[in-house]
Amino acid sequence: MERKELKTTSTEWNLKPLFRSDDDKTMATERAIIEKKSYSFIDKWKAKEDYLKDPKILRLALDEYEELERNHLGGCKESYYFSLRSSQEQDNPKIKAKLAKIIEFHQKIENDIQFFEMNIAKIPKENQEAFLKSKDLEKYRHYLEMSFANAKYLLSEPEEKILNLKSQTSYSNWVRMTSGFISKEERRVLLENGKKKTANFSQIMTLMDSKKKDVRDFAADAFNDILKKHADTAEAELNSILEDKKVNDELRKVERPDKARHISDDIETSAVDSMLDAVSKRYDIAKRYYKLKAKLLRTRKLKYHERNLEYGKINKKFGYTESLNLVRETFNKLDTEFAGILESFIKNGQLDAYPKKGKAHGAFCAGPGINLPTYVLLNHDNKLSDVLTIAHEMGHAINNELMRKKLNALNYDTPLSTAEVASTFMEDFVLNEIVHDADEGLRLSILMMKLNSDVSSIFRQVACYRFEQELHSEFRKEGYLPKEHIGKIFQKHMSSYMGPYVEMSKGSENWWVYWGHIRHFFYVYSYASGLIISKSLQNSVKKDKRFILKVKEFLGTGESESPRDIFLKLGIDINNETFWNQGIREVEELLDETERLAKKLRKI
Repeated sequence: MERKELKTTSTEWNLKPLFRSDDDKTMATERAIIEKKSYSFIDKWKAKEDYLKDPKILRLALDEYEELERNHLGGCKESYYFSLRSSQEQDNPKIKAKLAKIIEFHQKIENDIQFFEMNIAKIPKENQEAFLKSKDLEKYRHYLEMSFANAKYLLSEPEEKILNLKSQTSYSNWVRMTSGFISKEERRVLLENGKKKTANFSQIMTLMDSKKKDVRDFAADAFNDILKKHADTAEAELNSILEDKKVNDELRKVERPDKARHISDDIETSAVDSMLDAVSKRYDIAKRYYKLKAKLLRTRKLKYHERNLEYGKINKKFGYTESLNLVRETFNKLDTEFAGILESFIKNGQLDAYPKKGKAHGAFCAGPGINLPTYVLLNHDNKLSDVLTIAHEMGHAINNELMRKKLNALNYDTPLSTAEVASTFMEDFVLNEIVHDADEGLRLSILMMKLNSDVSSIFRQVACYRFEQELHSEFRKEGYLPKEHIGKIFQKHMSSYMGPYVEMSKGSENWWVYWGHIRHFFYVYSYASGLIISKSLQNSVKKDKRFILKVKEFLGTGESESPRDIFLKLGIDINNETFWNQGIREVEELLDETERLAKKLRKI
């Protein structure tokens, strides 16, 4: 059935399903209900132990806990509302104050209610199997499996509270301090029009991607100067949070620095190691890409700050309505339900489309509770990348809607290890649609842009993960790491994937100073794992369109099963390097195609 042209009458969020305004009087009523329901649950189960011995009683307790999470805790409308409003008006002090108050309100409840999950996690090992086999607890089986897996690393309730409280001073404040100092920096830079102007840190970063060499080199000097200025501070900060991590791991008896990340992400360490090994063995793909880029840009070697430099020009403009129609058409070819979800988001005001003063930069998809509507933030500026952003964020949104149909509030979430699968899956299919209609010159530019994204998401992030591994290992061996030593480790791992066609130019030794991801320990593997899994699924759909039904099943599973079990149902073993190599080969084939096109056009 042919779908009508989309009409985009609303381009801002309609938050009325949450609250009518920032001063909606029903907020106070909502908070009172949350408090009453939460402490009713706490008072009922705090002193009891029978739910830890009898599966039927545990089922009753979990049903009550799920209802509380569904409608009041995970589904807290007020905190969700003000977090969305704060992204619309970042500089509004009233919104900041209200958000801070509701977060404080929730943190107290979360501290008081954490006994419940901790008690379940510590059900004696000899009794766990009976609970996991109980038909009464079938809907909560994987939730229990994850709880039992965490139990080994949990401390007592008072100790956990202490760790929660000290995390602000021992971790968060340090990280915020460094990023805060850097974000306030300004420098005189050279603009595209040849004039000089004072620019902030984010503007300087943008100028480093300028097509004009003098502009990007001037910006790089300014950028490096800022990092050098704050390197001593970052050295103290990073050593402090590495020490904090070491102390936490020792208290919990965690076997290796990245183990806690794998447990929280519901993925086996062996699967992550398998992925890391598979990608590391194929760094030759990334090196070939940079060799090709250097040739296309007519330079012997790229400087480190030039590694993301765009090849060619993508001048075609994509208006917001045109972009939505293009994405909807692509979604419809994959599955009509995907297109229907996009249409409902447009109709219901769940997309905030255009940049505005005070609005958050970038894009995101938010949907924290199973009973809360999902909202997508965009900053559409008529670029090709903006079309892909719509596809990417709507991939997350589709993931949410498919989970909402079949899950409960305790497993309504996506493990970090697979969180980027839906988004990159949709994004790549939309890009394929655009490339299909492009002339050869534009096609080469788009393919190079795509390769840059894939290399950054897979090979760069694995190199970063390897950097983190050595960073933690060296810290635990030495006790303190000077900035020079950190810089050498950083350059070593960045060079390992980029090869001889990217120069680790002067100043690159400090680029770890601003890289926020290394402060969220071992987070970066998820970019690589998500994209490789996505590419493997894309390949299966291209071979057999009916495979999209299995993709939908996977996207709707959330945390009701482990990633490994989900993929085993698809005939895939994520512990096996062979699987990861299939996704990596998709990148290699894209590179092969790009090299052939560049030769055909006599660009190399």
